[in-house]
Amino acid sequence: MRLPVNHSLPLAALILLGGCAIGGTAARAPLAPPPANGPAADYPMIVGDPFTIDGTTYTPVDTLNYDSVGYATVMDGSDPKASGAHKTLPLPSYVEVTALETGRTIVVRLEKRGPMRNDSLVELTTGAATQLGIEAGAPVRVRRVNPPESERAVLRSGEPAPVRMDTPKALLTVLSRKLSEQAPLGPPKTAAIAAVDPDKAANDREEATPPKLSTLPEKPAITPHKPASPKAPDLALADPEPVSAKADKKEKAKVTPATAAANAAKGAFVVQVAAFSTQERADSAAAGLSGAEISKPGKYWLMRIGPFTTRKDASAALAKARAAGYSDARIQHAG
Repeated sequence: MRLPVNHSLPLAALILLGGCAIGGTAARAPLAPPPANGPAADYPMIVGDPFTIDGTTYTPVDTLNYDSVGYATVMDGSDPKASGAHKTLPLPSYVEVTALETGRTIVVRLEKRGPMRNDSLVELTTGAATQLGIEAGAPVRVRRVNPPESERAVLRSGEPAPVRMDTPKALLTVLSRKLSEQAPLGPPKTAAIAAVDPDKAANDREEATPPKLSTLPEKPAITPHKPASPKAPDLALADPEPVSAKADKKEKAKVTPATAAANAAKGAFVVQVAAFSTQERADSAAAGLSGAEISKPGKYWLMRIGPFTTRKDASAALAKARAAGYSDARIQHAG
């Protein structure tokens, strides 16, 4: 006995399989590539390896709260983009650059490693420098920021940098003072300058101290009451103090070179951590950093770690100092 056969079922199955094949092919169609200047262009951020410029080692670090002052230089060429180069921040990064002479502030996209010189903090394109209104060698503040995507897109497309509110004069004064106080952290520009500054500062102190002790206009008013007795004690008190002060300073001047020579003999490298205008601040900071020592070769109190016989040992101490929050710490030659 033969069963009835439904010939329409195979045909329906073929149609269904054909539809699935078409759908699968459409699902595998390649997607359009993202635009070159889209949000994906900011990732991944590259930190990079340590490098050395004229004996000074720089270690790139992803520091979110980076905020430093220094001097700007300008790239060669006529690039209209508001971009720049930095030694240690990740690439790309976004920073506010402030001209300390005017307070004008713009946002800049850091895209390169540099400047390859020790006396400059950041290198700007001609477009960024023009918008900021500065020339090479101008004092600036560089502060890392996280701008909104709208501002990032503007900078990625090469359009003029977003302008921020001008920095108040009171803050500019503080930042300029910070720049002058951190000057010893940078490598010496010439040996002559490094040798002259401590002596000049010491001479200025010695010359300034005696006038303060000898300016006593009130004494003649006391003379009618006691003609002889007041003058003798005044002279006796006025003379010994400048002499002792000068003697102390001369002793310090004699000790300082010997100490520097001893340090140079012990090792070839030191980690320059920070500089302070007062001994109290220096001692307080050194108490919180293991191995830190305070010295005063010139106008400022310097906090250092070392000396070390090898750069490898100094690099380990440098990492410890930067982990403690001293982002401007660097390796220098001892002596």
